[in-house]
Amino acid sequence: MTPPSSPPWSRRTFLAATGGTALAVGLTEPGTAAATTRTQASAAAQADDEFAALRAKWRTLILGEGFSPTAEPFRSRLTDLGATATQLRSSMAPATGSLWPDLVFADPEPDTDQESYGFSGNMASSYGRLNTMAQAFCQQGTGLTGNAGLGTAILTGLDHLYAQVYNESRTRYGNWYSWQIGAPQALLDVCVLMYDQLSATQLANYAKAVDHFVPDSAVSSYTGTSTGANRVDLCRVLALRGVVGDDPAKIALARDALSPVFPYVTGGDGLYTDGSFIQHTTVPYTGSYGSVMLGGLGMLFALLAGSSWAVTDADRQIVFDAVENAWAPFLYNGLVMDGVSGRAISRGISASDARSIQQDDHLRGHPILASIVLLGQGASAAENNRWRGLVKGWMQRDYYSPPMSDPSLGLTGLARLKGVQDDTAVSAIAEPTGHRLFTNMSRATHRRPGWAASISMADRRITYYETGNGENLRGWHTGSGMLYWWGDTYGNGQYSDAFWPTVDPYRLPGITASRKALADAAGGDWGASLPDVNWVGGATDGQRAAIGQYLKGLQSTLLAKKSWFCLDDAIVCLGAGITCSDGTAVESTVENRNLGPTGSTTFTVDGTTKPLTYPWSETLTGAMWAHIGGHGGYVFPGGATVNAQREARDGRWSTINKGSSTTTLNRKYLTMWVDHGTNPVNASYAYTLLPGATAAQTSARAADTGWLQILANTDNQQGVSVPSLGFTGVNFWFGGTVGTLTASAPCAVMISERSDGTAVICVSDPMRMQTSLTLTWNRAVASVTAKPATVTEATTGASLRLTFGNLSGTAGATQKVTVKLG
Repeated sequence: MTPPSSPPWSRRTFLAATGGTALAVGLTEPGTAAATTRTQASAAAQADDEFAALRAKWRTLILGEGFSPTAEPFRSRLTDLGATATQLRSSMAPATGSLWPDLVFADPEPDTDQESYGFSGNMASSYGRLNTMAQAFCQQGTGLTGNAGLGTAILTGLDHLYAQVYNESRTRYGNWYSWQIGAPQALLDVCVLMYDQLSATQLANYAKAVDHFVPDSAVSSYTGTSTGANRVDLCRVLALRGVVGDDPAKIALARDALSPVFPYVTGGDGLYTDGSFIQHTTVPYTGSYGSVMLGGLGMLFALLAGSSWAVTDADRQIVFDAVENAWAPFLYNGLVMDGVSGRAISRGISASDARSIQQDDHLRGHPILASIVLLGQGASAAENNRWRGLVKGWMQRDYYSPPMSDPSLGLTGLARLKGVQDDTAVSAIAEPTGHRLFTNMSRATHRRPGWAASISMADRRITYYETGNGENLRGWHTGSGMLYWWGDTYGNGQYSDAFWPTVDPYRLPGITASRKALADAAGGDWGASLPDVNWVGGATDGQRAAIGQYLKGLQSTLLAKKSWFCLDDAIVCLGAGITCSDGTAVESTVENRNLGPTGSTTFTVDGTTKPLTYPWSETLTGAMWAHIGGHGGYVFPGGATVNAQREARDGRWSTINKGSSTTTLNRKYLTMWVDHGTNPVNASYAYTLLPGATAAQTSARAADTGWLQILANTDNQQGVSVPSLGFTGVNFWFGGTVGTLTASAPCAVMISERSDGTAVICVSDPMRMQTSLTLTWNRAVASVTAKPATVTEATTGASLRLTFGNLSGTAGATQKVTVKLG
């Protein structure tokens, strides 16, 4: 989205484990056998009380609180839960190798191939179904609350799985995750929910099974599958194993094993100071594994708060800081951007479970909102209040997929969000504006009043895309400069509405790609394929930016230099040096808009409205501008030859994810692309994206030929100037002179001249290789008013000369210099 153990702890042996720390000193006369006995009994009772309190707290965390079972949406959800549990109970048929006929877990050839992954997944899914049944048993309003027959079925299922597959004598097969996270989390949740119905023998058996598959050594080192979100999941298993088995050492281990998750990292999995979050070593994963980590930490912080095992590590503040540093930049109107959700973008309705719900960016976003609310309970009052305001705003603006109607959000998440929605003391906070550049995961977000965009790139540290477990089989080009964008009141379903199974994977918006046919999962599983490039990143002042990507195609000879200059109402997109010898066509996709099942949106080019028919295509020669009704505009400086088409595309989720539905879907697309031809040499493109612009505004921008000046668009440098904004941005792929700027080595430069006579010069070393750099701005500068320590010399006068020292250790971060103009 994770050594042999001693026998399970007795429910009455807390005193021995703690070395007497819980002694009720002074209650009786010391030194007598009676006093010792009474003291031990008192301590044991207190320990029992604390474990019971933790179990009660966990029940609340997984069942929810503060909602009426007779009020919507809870009444309907509880009714559905009861109906699902009834169906599961009636279809449950314990047999050798399965608990349900459609979830066979017996693997005839146990290993770690794809088939074995399926069998192990079925085992974990079986526990998941028992968890659903247990929730129906415990929740009010399901029609099955406390139902004896359902309770018996749950216990029968637990014993069957223990006897057949999940026990201390079995060797795991298939996916490690199923054995160490998926199954034990569901099992332990059921143990808490059904605690009073389970015998001591049953609890001991299940504890032995968990200890076997999730030994203490699972968290002994912060490596491999025990990092980031997976580590949090493993800690949840260990903590709940301690809670269920009255084992203080397990709970303490879980708490302590969380600590390596908190500190910022400089490589591999975890949170970075720039807000990046990486999982699987090379994959930006804020929206998937990051969500799991955030939710898991929120639950563990809440579970252990006020107990003997409260999480007190001071570094946990890093997690609180990350709410706005790492997660909020990728949340927009309730959705979490797909560019940081890895292979999760390919998850449609399950092929094996018709009850499953298609995932999308909104349904992945809503649990993050609920997790932020939960995490806020352990944060400062100021943080909690602000986060609730952010959540309320995201909820109110999610017109496409209202969170309170989210069919995949559990009752606990719904209850937390409902609490925010109904809290009259909380005012909704508007979407923040500004630019964020996440150099450590090759991502950028640009947020303006009325719209937001994100850019996904790849370099030698960040994979082209992630595939694995038969998922995201055709995500090949999602890191090739994909440009996502959304409007405040439009386009929020752009990537939600069956986009991924129906879009042409060679024509993702913003990318440059060869049409060379790629095999499913090309490049290898788990983000194994990395482009051999260094220059990916840019410079930003927090509002505008100059972003660049040196692109090498996946399993292709394609080379290209791509730049995005992110401005107040537009993103200027340049491409140059586009060279390829694959023997196939090479294209840069200006746009590929998902127009839904009907696709009746208008398309206007240079004032002429094009046909609404499907299919339709045309080569637009000398096009100056284009406009998609209700979405935005596109300007082609100086005119361009652009291909455009309307296309109705069929697709199946199973094509991109082996475990998903085979149902055929159809969506209408309006696509624009620049055809660079077969085996191009030094081809280029230039266009400006105007999100939310009307046709009249787009036409006016195209007619204002002085608004944008393209200073360079070559294999050596790309740069633009927008005089009315006081903006200059140049990506120096090699040192040289562009306009008024001269750089001695590769770098990114962005300048904003302000109306108060000052200017901000932003410089970065995206390659992370420059040991020295000299930048000259041919502009009169009176003085330097602020500069970072990396600037070793600054000369002012008729021009500005900045000398930077070693930038190789700055991780591509922007170095900001403020000057007073002459």
